[in-house]
Amino acid sequence: MPTKEEAFNKIQSLVQRFDEQKEFDKDKEYNETQTRRDFLDPFWKALGWDMDNENRYAESYREVIHEDRVQVSGATKAPDYSFRLPGGKRLFFLEAKKPSTVIRADILPAYQIRRYDWSAKMPVSVVTDFEEFAVYDCSNKPHPTDGARD
Repeated sequence: MPTKEEAFNKIQSLVQRFDEQKEFDKDKEYNETQTRRDFLDPFWKALGWDMDNENRYAESYREVIHEDRVQVSGATKAPDYSFRLPGGKRLFFLEAKKPSTVIRADILPAYQIRRYDWSAKMPVSVVTDFEEFAVYDCSNKPHPTDGARD
């Protein structure tokens, strides 16, 4: 587990790199997978999450599941990340978006993650493009017309 200072320094470095490359990162060609690999995985790793299963746990005990599975309206969906407590209990889903997404205004990512969490009976969810992080209360059933800030 990294110290607070190590985590701060790593995150500060990621933010600085993002700011320096912002024009490129916000290009429509820079995709979600690149965002995950370049910024999100290192961010959560700096906070102490085992993003790469370095502990070599069986899938049911991993701290982070990439492309988890959840049933939504009879279809299997795949949240980008499932963060879990020791023993495998889901804590929250995180949906990643490319930096050209405007998290605070785009209702589609908000609705998407709220549906995942509502269906899995989880209390909160997160959507991020690294520049913005939105944490949603998922205790109420989501509707397609809900605003990103609702």
